[in-house]
Amino acid sequence: MLRSGADNLSITHPAPDWPPGGHAVWVRRVTLDYSECGIGVTSLTQMSFGGSMPAFASRVREPGPGHPTSGAPEAARPAGLLSPAGLAAALRRNWLFACLLAAGLVLRILTQLAYRPALLYIDSVKYLFGAYAGNDPPGYQLMLKVFLGVGTLPMVAAVQHLLGLAMAVALYLILRRRGVARWLAALATAPILLDAYQLQIEQSVMPDTAFETLIVAGLVFLLWAPRPRTWMVLLAGLALGTSATVRQIGEIFILPALVFLLAVVPGWRAKLTQAVALVAAFALPIVVVSFRNYVTIKHFSLAPYAAGTVYGRAAAAADCATLKVPSYERELCPPRQVQLRGPDWLNHGAGSPIKHVAPPPGMRHISFAADFSRRVLLQQPLRIAAAIGTDSIKLFSLRRLTYPGDPSIARWQFHRDYPVYRPYITVRDGQLHFNRLTPAGRVKLIAKGQRFGGGEPAVSPRLAAFLRGYQLHGGYTPGPLFLLTVLAGLVGSLGMLRRRASPAQRATAAACLLTFLSAVAVLLASDAFEFSWRYQLPALVTLPPAGALGITMIVGYLAARRARRPAPAAVGLAGQQAPAQWDTQAQPDGQPRTQPPEQSDRESGIQPDGQPPTQPPEQPDRESGIQPDGQPPAQPPGQPDGQPLSRPGRGSGWPVPGPAGSPGSDSPRP
Repeated sequence: MLRSGADNLSITHPAPDWPPGGHAVWVRRVTLDYSECGIGVTSLTQMSFGGSMPAFASRVREPGPGHPTSGAPEAARPAGLLSPAGLAAALRRNWLFACLLAAGLVLRILTQLAYRPALLYIDSVKYLFGAYAGNDPPGYQLMLKVFLGVGTLPMVAAVQHLLGLAMAVALYLILRRRGVARWLAALATAPILLDAYQLQIEQSVMPDTAFETLIVAGLVFLLWAPRPRTWMVLLAGLALGTSATVRQIGEIFILPALVFLLAVVPGWRAKLTQAVALVAAFALPIVVVSFRNYVTIKHFSLAPYAAGTVYGRAAAAADCATLKVPSYERELCPPRQVQLRGPDWLNHGAGSPIKHVAPPPGMRHISFAADFSRRVLLQQPLRIAAAIGTDSIKLFSLRRLTYPGDPSIARWQFHRDYPVYRPYITVRDGQLHFNRLTPAGRVKLIAKGQRFGGGEPAVSPRLAAFLRGYQLHGGYTPGPLFLLTVLAGLVGSLGMLRRRASPAQRATAAACLLTFLSAVAVLLASDAFEFSWRYQLPALVTLPPAGALGITMIVGYLAARRARRPAPAAVGLAGQQAPAQWDTQAQPDGQPRTQPPEQSDRESGIQPDGQPPTQPPEQPDRESGIQPDGQPPAQPPGQPDGQPLSRPGRGSGWPVPGPAGSPGSDSPRP
């Protein structure tokens, strides 16, 4: 069926068994954008089914006089996507994703109503009041400062919930553009939509939702087109660079982005141009924020005091008996019992050596801790690597648990009461109190009351109990699913090495490579400091898409192998052997597909032996309409006079190569 709309031309045709004796091909819908190929006769159109089906070409014409939409006024033609009818049709086609999106919306509304004005954490005082300047990049703090000038804390949580939904929509669209099936693309968005830990962080005044949003934005800009244009590369660089001003670990994204550009951009000059554009755009927000820190705290860096956070990992993994350090650093290497308390306690605990061991005269405390960490890394790198590896596999555990030495997972769980974190976040007489610790260890009040609006802290007991039960009893992404996505993403990324892959398959493999490398980079870089379930949240927006793209590549590869297998010999109607199966796999480097053995060249009309083309026995000449005996063309049985030739019960047929009278030929079946 041929259908013409305001913006596209669609063809729906249930294809028969084609090629003869080969793999069954089912063409569901082909949409051609008028802005790219014009309204007239369309040029060759490549169709790919998730990278799994062979590509082939067809020529499409506008509907003829007999088509229902031909000559019809614009109002009578199928409606666009933004119309009610078009929107309803889109919802029917994408019903699974629509259901998941609706479920995610309902969960976010319940979360918003359960905790007012928003959830707060220890670090929230950094982002609301600029406490402990230099410990974290100020990107999220600057965003809040602008937003809270006109908004309130409940509005912050609401915007972050909307960003969570927007990330799911963006990931679904990009997966569909890269050939992933609708059902698989929808399932890949389920973690970001339904994971209770994601809901909790969106309700919190924390930078993680903004960080994830910037990651998704950078991926979308790079993957929207098979080969990103320069303006797309610039926007991707700005988004990924800005993520580093929100969480410094975002600096790692420059590596997978560069690898992706070098893999998909043809020509070394173009590669160099795109790479320079990416690096420049990526560095711009980092330089701007670093200069802001130089003006305010006299340090040109995103987080000049964050180097001390490396100490926890180094001190927990060090073998103090064999470590060679200066005498003044010896006390920084804790005994085994203290090491078991983990990197987080060693960085922030009041009893940690870094809190009470003084550096020698003339050495700054931050340099003191950084020098010790560097010695551990250089002398005992395998111990550091083993500790990071042990933490990285915790993501794949079946249940969400607090492992010895890790921050408590209760920090990121819903509670029946409004959570407080003494002495930083407390509630007195129904009012919020925000405090900080001075270098001397004294508690100093920063602010109290409804400074940012939204009312006093309150909890809806029933909603909070429901959300907590949902989170603790399966409302999270299981670790084995993450493991599956890692394996699928790895295999799919290797598809870039296939020399015979079609352009559609390479585009899918390139997208898999970018998302997979981004996931591995951000998760390993986070685990290099310490393991926290909060730091695993970027996996929700990177690993499931990588897994979906990898599964698409694997299925496509298996289908292509089946399509290339020789078909069993079959006897034709005339007692001759049926032609062997065609090699429908797209040829490398854009070369045309080879013709099947002993099959005439349908484009040139030349037979294998060089003789002029001959018509099959008793087959009408399709171009001239002359029958073999010279008589005028006869209509097939049951075909009205004057009507075009069509397959019975098929509507307006789409000619597909095939022998006369066989499934896929132009002639009607007997």
